[in-house]
Amino acid sequence: MRKWWPLAAICLGTFMLLLDVTIVTVALPDMAADLDTTLPDLEWVVDIYALALASLLLGVGSSADRIGRKKVYLAGLVVFTAASLVCAVAPNAGVLIAARAVQGLGAAGMFGTTIALLGMHYTGRERGVAFAVWGATNAIAAAAGPVVGGLLTEYLNWRWIFFVNLPLCLVAVVMALRVLRESRSPGRQRADVLGILTFTVAAGSLTFALIRAHTDGWGASLTLTMFAVAVVALGLFVTVELKHEHPVLDLSLFRSPSFTGIMISALVLQSAAFAYLLFESLWMQSVLGYGPVKAGLYIMPMCAAAFVVSALVGRFGPWPARSSMGVGMAFIAVGAGLQAMLDAGSSGDTIVLGLVVTGLGVGLVTPSLSAAALAAAPPERGGMAGGAVNTFRQLGFALGIAVFGVIFQGRIEAVLKDGGQVADPHAAAVALSGGQARSVVSGVPAGERAGMEHLVHEAFASGLNVMLGVAAALAALASVLVFAMVRLPGGGTEQPAPRSGGAAPGPGIRADATL
Repeated sequence: MRKWWPLAAICLGTFMLLLDVTIVTVALPDMAADLDTTLPDLEWVVDIYALALASLLLGVGSSADRIGRKKVYLAGLVVFTAASLVCAVAPNAGVLIAARAVQGLGAAGMFGTTIALLGMHYTGRERGVAFAVWGATNAIAAAAGPVVGGLLTEYLNWRWIFFVNLPLCLVAVVMALRVLRESRSPGRQRADVLGILTFTVAAGSLTFALIRAHTDGWGASLTLTMFAVAVVALGLFVTVELKHEHPVLDLSLFRSPSFTGIMISALVLQSAAFAYLLFESLWMQSVLGYGPVKAGLYIMPMCAAAFVVSALVGRFGPWPARSSMGVGMAFIAVGAGLQAMLDAGSSGDTIVLGLVVTGLGVGLVTPSLSAAALAAAPPERGGMAGGAVNTFRQLGFALGIAVFGVIFQGRIEAVLKDGGQVADPHAAAVALSGGQARSVVSGVPAGERAGMEHLVHEAFASGLNVMLGVAAALAALASVLVFAMVRLPGGGTEQPAPRSGGAAPGPGIRADATL
């Protein structure tokens, strides 16, 4: 059993950092009441963490190749722990958001090294088992976040969402020190600082622009300026990567249809399967009146389904990546579509079947993504491919929340405007999207309150339906693209280690394999 201790240490850190992506979703109403936040603040508490994690993953992984992967993993754990403590005692939304950004930095240090560490510690069939367990941990952590967050928020306090990280991080540090071996790439490559910087600016400014579009409008000067910054930064990133001797992301990898299809799947997975959970949580708590635990338990079936399927993949797999990813994305599309059937009288029961089907898809896709990315890249680019797939996953979550927020609020505003009972539909839509349904209804005369409550229920349900419909369409498109684009040697069932990781490629994968 001693051989599996490195896997346990890596999975514990992975579980914590991914749990913190979604754990705050059911706690947002309590945070709003305690810290007096607005809609943009609410979104940034969730989004800044995922954005920092996504935008820094590539750079941290590249640095770990030179500094040492175990050192960077441990440093990430320490930063994550310290930031969790600051989050737990934050006196206002500004401090909480800043601490969440630092927490995302620590999470990037952990997440950016996991694939290389797994590839170094395990070979052959053991590597396949390790990646399946790690993939199951990914799926369970993301889906279990709302449940754990609900329990902590309702029975203790929202601040315990972050306090609970402290003892777990201590255990993870001790385990990592005792069981993980150090590894680094031979030689000293020049760091791609400009590539890291321009990618971070592009991702951050695009997300900021989408979130500000909620309140300021699409034509506002700040919104347009941030969109322009994103375009310029992205152009600079491409230019820098094409010229750098050791780019943080080798853009030539995207010449492979397989690699491109896998990255699209990674981007869509997090948005189509998880980004809307924030808005469903707000619906259940602010409109239906559920407590955090009850709202979290409605999402529990998704977690259970993802766990069961991921366990089956680990037990009976590995399965061909193209099939498991394509079928999994199709399940996610069907699951989102089944949830998009809400009306003014709907309860949390309405979304359970769709969440179960979505969980089945998550359980199929998640364990296959990293293995497929490694199989789609040359062995010497394995570490970069692993970092890229994790980057695209978290970027998909951050952008998904921002894009879905725009769609959600826009639809709510349209329904309120058609209802004719609200003097300022835009202001009311902003309040509803921020989980302030009671404030909208309480300002209405008693004789008109029942009609306003019905309109609020109708608007929220319609906003969710449109958003879920978009998620279903994205997942369906990703499924088609996987089947059309992904062609991997051996079906992508092997998990080659990056050459720089110090481990040999997996069986069946030649060191000189080409795409």
